[in-house]
Amino acid sequence: MNVVVTGSSGLIGSALVKSLTADGHEVVRLVRREPRAADERKWDPASGNLDATVMDVADAVVHLAGAGIGDHRWSEAYKHTVLRSRVDGTTTIATAIANATNPPKVLLSASAVGFYGDTGEDAVDESAPSGSGFLADVVRQWEAATAAAESAEVRVVHARTGVVLSADGGALGKVLPLFKLGLGGRLGSGAQWMSWIAIADHITALRFLLDHAELSGPINVTAPEPTRNRDYTKAIGRAVHRPALAIVPAAALRIALGGFADEGVLVSQRVLPTRLEDAGFAFTYADIDAALTAIID
Repeated sequence: MNVVVTGSSGLIGSALVKSLTADGHEVVRLVRREPRAADERKWDPASGNLDATVMDVADAVVHLAGAGIGDHRWSEAYKHTVLRSRVDGTTTIATAIANATNPPKVLLSASAVGFYGDTGEDAVDESAPSGSGFLADVVRQWEAATAAAESAEVRVVHARTGVVLSADGGALGKVLPLFKLGLGGRLGSGAQWMSWIAIADHITALRFLLDHAELSGPINVTAPEPTRNRDYTKAIGRAVHRPALAIVPAAALRIALGGFADEGVLVSQRVLPTRLEDAGFAFTYADIDAALTAIID
């Protein structure tokens, strides 16, 4: 299989490329800088510049690129960057697919459980409506930007991802050094639900979605057992054999992170992978303790 991948240098993208190439698949990586390797092609998502012929030899496209949600404090300027990086990039990919002479069979486009907003104590799946807030609005526009590919009758999958757990980066990788020093702990009340997935299961799920032609539209890519923040932080402590007694007050998080505190850290999201499980996908790490022990070991 020939697969075009954006965001290949990121946490998920690099792991996916490694998995695909290890199994003998051909990967073309789209990069914004000048290409430095034989498998790289240049694109400019902001201007919409991408040669549609790149898509002519692709069987599948995996679109993961976008500015990091929690990489900076949320100023109005950075919120604009977050939105445009997703909408413009996805529009560029979808348009190139639609203009290809021989378009790929599937576009697997990254999305997020931010679509559902704050779900409180309610468990939700793909049948739930969109929530409110900046991130929910971003995801609605992000997913809508695949319209050109859908109009070209290409199968489009929106992988609504939760918090991807990896020791190499992301939410867990950033805080792991603190927990190893015994300085970790819950955020705010700790009662908020977190929808998570181990990096190994995430990559396996993306591969599953590429292979299953009957699946399209929104798919929640999260473990089947969401956890509360306080239980998640205790589980990290157990995995590193250190206490996790610290408490970071909600007010301090809001000062440090701005709007991201309420929508990205203190938000309660109890999201279930109903469509993924109904399709027969089996999680290796459904339990947070098992996942963290495997990841950290």
